[in-house]
Amino acid sequence: MINTQQLREYIIIPALSKLNAYSKDAEELLVFTCATESNGGEYLHQIKGPALGIFQCEPATYADLWRNYIIHRTRLTMIFSLKFNTNGIPPSERVVYDLDYAAAMARVHYMRVPEALPSGQDVDGMWAYYKKYYNTELGKATKKKSIEAYERCTKDSGYSQAITMPSA
Repeated sequence: MINTQQLREYIIIPALSKLNAYSKDAEELLVFTCATESNGGEYLHQIKGPALGIFQCEPATYADLWRNYIIHRTRLTMIFSLKFNTNGIPPSERVVYDLDYAAAMARVHYMRVPEALPSGQDVDGMWAYYKKYYNTELGKATKKKSIEAYERCTKDSGYSQAITMPSA
């Protein structure tokens, strides 16, 4: 597992800042996503599945993000070109070894959603948003396991003490 404070400071915050898409809520949602998807960065490739990187992006989803979202937004395409050094559509495997880029792609995944981000202090809200828009109803993530993973990842970061824990 990646140290959560370093995940925030060296990966998530810089990536979101490059995208001009930083907010504390976006930061926390990406921490929640990473905790749920890869146990905080423990897995770089899904066991018995196609998903890649600490945010476990499937190659089909990755291609969809590029072909149906990023390339249709000139500003976003330019940001990726200039700040993430892309030239065309990079291979999906880049999310395995370029954590900054992986965080940006996870944020872009959420940028497609018209609904506002949940509060980063509302674990129930982050769970519901993550499940609906990232993992989907067909995904295997469960609320109990996701929240346990998030709590494990954030227990020493100092941030979890301000979070409203889910109702029973």
